[in-house]
Amino acid sequence: MTVFNSRKTEYKSLIRAIKVGEAVKLRICVPRSMKCNGALLCVTKDWESTVYYNMFWAGLTDNDCEFWEIHFTATSSGLYWYHFELETPWGKNFITNSGNGIGDITIEGGEFQQTVYDEDYETPNWFKGGIIYQIFPDRFYNSGSKKEGVRPTRVMRKWGEEPFWAEEQMGGIWNNDYFGGDLKGIEQKLPYIKELGVNCIYLNPIFEANSNHRYDTADYEKIDPLLGSEEDLKSLCKEADKLGISIILDGVFSHTGCDSKYFNMFGNYDCVGAYNSKSSPYFPWYKFIDYPDDYQCWWGIKLLPEVIEENEEYRKYICSQNGILRKWLRCGIRGWRLDVADELPDIFLDDLRKAVKEEKQDAVIIGEVWEDATTKIAYGARRRYLLGKQLDSVMNYPFADCVLNFVKYQNADVFFNEVMSIIENYPKEALDILMNHIGTHDTERAITRLVGDNPEGHDRYWQFEHNKLDDDSYFRGVSLMKIASLVQFTLPGVPSIYYGDEIGMQGMKDPFNRECMQWDNINEELLRWYKRLGEIRNGCSAFVDGEFIPVYCSHKTIAYKRAGEENEVLIAVNLDDEEQELEIGGEWDNSYAIFGESSWGGKLILAPFRYAVLSR
Repeated sequence: MTVFNSRKTEYKSLIRAIKVGEAVKLRICVPRSMKCNGALLCVTKDWESTVYYNMFWAGLTDNDCEFWEIHFTATSSGLYWYHFELETPWGKNFITNSGNGIGDITIEGGEFQQTVYDEDYETPNWFKGGIIYQIFPDRFYNSGSKKEGVRPTRVMRKWGEEPFWAEEQMGGIWNNDYFGGDLKGIEQKLPYIKELGVNCIYLNPIFEANSNHRYDTADYEKIDPLLGSEEDLKSLCKEADKLGISIILDGVFSHTGCDSKYFNMFGNYDCVGAYNSKSSPYFPWYKFIDYPDDYQCWWGIKLLPEVIEENEEYRKYICSQNGILRKWLRCGIRGWRLDVADELPDIFLDDLRKAVKEEKQDAVIIGEVWEDATTKIAYGARRRYLLGKQLDSVMNYPFADCVLNFVKYQNADVFFNEVMSIIENYPKEALDILMNHIGTHDTERAITRLVGDNPEGHDRYWQFEHNKLDDDSYFRGVSLMKIASLVQFTLPGVPSIYYGDEIGMQGMKDPFNRECMQWDNINEELLRWYKRLGEIRNGCSAFVDGEFIPVYCSHKTIAYKRAGEENEVLIAVNLDDEEQELEIGGEWDNSYAIFGESSWGGKLILAPFRYAVLSR
């Protein structure tokens, strides 16, 4: 007997976050033998006192149980926690969260979470149902254009060579090797990107910096000369827009480079930086412990002095009417991905959203948050990223982990639990545009993670020795990549392709995951697969904002559907070594089989390590 299940509509009418003022119906099912004479919904908002609500008796069931119900409405946004209390002749009993949304009658247990967000929270419609393509600019394509104003200290490499990874290769200057990928090169490859069904390109940092990753910003006002010019960015945005593709940039606002016009440790800039003088206009931006050589820096990396984002002048520089955010939006970009968003304080994120949305209402703001973004605590407070006044969305690392772990370890229960946890906690507005990646510049390549050795705890020398897969592993990896990407492309949110994953590129962590795009070594099977996924996604409206509904779960086999107003799509995957027969319901008989075979008699047959996609 189920007493309560927060993931089933017969117990909770809305399996998601709710808006302020929106009612959610909660129902518990209690055995008559308990002789319950009263039930309470006990709700505690973060940092506040518990409020008790009387529930109403709502009738009997045919298995000698009774229903108690209540409609709950919140008057302010935030995170709410709840359980139920029962009054019986033998004292109080509690219905608490035992995991996976299941409520049990226990003395002790966890709380259920209810996220409540602002009623006017809206996210950009153009982003929904789309596909993102992430590019590490130095490594995607070199147009051959002449580069002007480039420092002679930069080490230029031949395209396709292995990036420097050992200290002796770099001569003590880390991340100083470049391959010459540029904005014009990206523009030249727009037709290729469009063939993947992409409607948004996310670029890793492009502003002037003195490392190849460019997360050590030297000048927010200039494009790095190796990548091109401001005019090149405008041209890229214009030509991409003709193909229905928008450009979003990486915003690195928690720190700058020490070799920047703001800090100017090495005197390479013709200005007075914070390191040069306490009278510098940039001095208040940084937190010096013992001036000038001891200062707060990002994760202890002296090359990356931390910025005090609360500083009013810094916030004006980034967020004002003529600040950095608006400058680049006016050049044609359509949004920002925020590096380490969990290290940006609320006051900065509030200003940032106001500036971005005033300049371009449908611009998108995506934050880098590695955990559940609704429960994150930082700066001594619960963060309110997705409550309506800060981020539109986040990079969905929880989905990335659950997809790759399911394909690698084949645990269907864990997969559904992790997916439903995010669906339960996130506002629908954010859920529909979650950045669903399975690999980025910060992680090993997806194919390597699926079939390669685990690099955790190993140095770069070990990773170099284990960087390339043998032929058998690679062949298996391509098959698993097809399954992982199928799931990735059909979950709520927007799938994000890390450049080269679609052609089978492999690699351990930085810098092995940042090799040059292998234009002359394309896995055609995988590329055709990704193009087909793009066609399917762009052709089914259910993937825009359709509900996610689990249909079948057994050991190593799953089925779920995306239910939209115009169509439904069922996705089934069998990772078992044996054929499986799935009960999916007679409504799917005679449906159109995009992949696999259609069902008969409400049953779908899947061969080992096979999949099906049905549409109706």
